[in-house]
Amino acid sequence: MSPPIGIVLVTRDRRAEVLATLPLLEALPERPPVVVVDNASRDGTPAAVRRAHPDVRVLALPVNLGGAARTLGVRALGAPLVAFADDDSDWAPGALARAVDLLAAHPRVVLLAARVLVGAARRPDPVCAAMAAAPLGTPRGLPGPAILGFLACGAVVRRDAFLAAGGFHPRFGIGGEEELLALDLAARGGALAYVPELVAHHRPAAGGGRSGRSARQARNALWTAWLRAPAPLAARRTAALTRDAPPTALARALRGAGWVAAERRAVPPALAADVARLWGAGSPPRPWRPGVPASRSALRGA
Repeated sequence: MSPPIGIVLVTRDRRAEVLATLPLLEALPERPPVVVVDNASRDGTPAAVRRAHPDVRVLALPVNLGGAARTLGVRALGAPLVAFADDDSDWAPGALARAVDLLAAHPRVVLLAARVLVGAARRPDPVCAAMAAAPLGTPRGLPGPAILGFLACGAVVRRDAFLAAGGFHPRFGIGGEEELLALDLAARGGALAYVPELVAHHRPAAGGGRSGRSARQARNALWTAWLRAPAPLAARRTAALTRDAPPTALARALRGAGWVAAERRAVPPALAADVARLWGAGSPPRPWRPGVPASRSALRGA
C-alpha cells in the first residue's frame, strides 16, 4: 500500500543545499517517500544524492524544466497526496500528518497552503500575511481562508487533482509559477485553503534570489493574466504590473504572445470575480514580488 503522502523536491546546481535538506525530510515522523527531481545540474547533484540517500528516488533530467519538473516528480510518486519542498526548505514534524487528516475531512479541498517560516529567525513569509488576511473569506467546508495563490515550498496537493489540472506550466520556469496552477485547480471546482497550523521552513541563502527572478515573476504574472483572466481584467492587471515590474518583464511577456493567445482559456465568471477582488488592491510594492499586495487586504497569488 502506498503511503498517504510523499514529498517532491526540485533542484538545480545546489548539491550542498539538497544534501542538507534531505536529512531533515527523512527524519520526519511521517516517514514520507521523497522524490528528488534534478533540473540538469552540472555539479553532480544526482550522484551525490544517490550515494548519501539510497532510499530517495532521483529523477535526473537532461534539461532544465524549472517548476514543471515537479509535475514529473508527482507522476513518479505513488502517494495520493504530495507535499512540495525546495532544496532549501523542509516541513515541521507532524505538519504532513495533519495535512492528511485535514484533506480527509475536507473532500472539496485540493490544496493546502502552509505557513512558511523564513530563515533562522523563522519569520513568516509576507505571502502568508496576505493569505491570512482572507480577502475571499473562509467558506463553509474549508479548514482555513480561501486562496488563489500559494508558495510551492509550503503546499500539499491532491495528486489526482494536480495532474488533472496539468501541473506547473512548462514555460514558466521558477518564480511566480504557482498562481496559474491555483487558478486551474479552482476552475476545475477545487478549493484551496491557507492553514497556518501547517508549518514549512524556508532557509534561503544570504544574498537573495537568483539573477533575473524578479523579471521572470513579473513575466509569469502577465502571462497568467492573459491566459486566464477576462480581457478587461487582464488589461487592468497589465497596467498595474508594468508600473512597478522590472523594465524587461513586459518585453519578455510579449515574446510569448503567440502561445499565450493559443492557450488562452478564461476562468468561469464566478472565479473571475474572485480574481478581480484579489487583484484590486493597486500595484505591488517595491521590490516587486508577486504574492505581496500593496495592502494586506488582498492576495495577488504567490
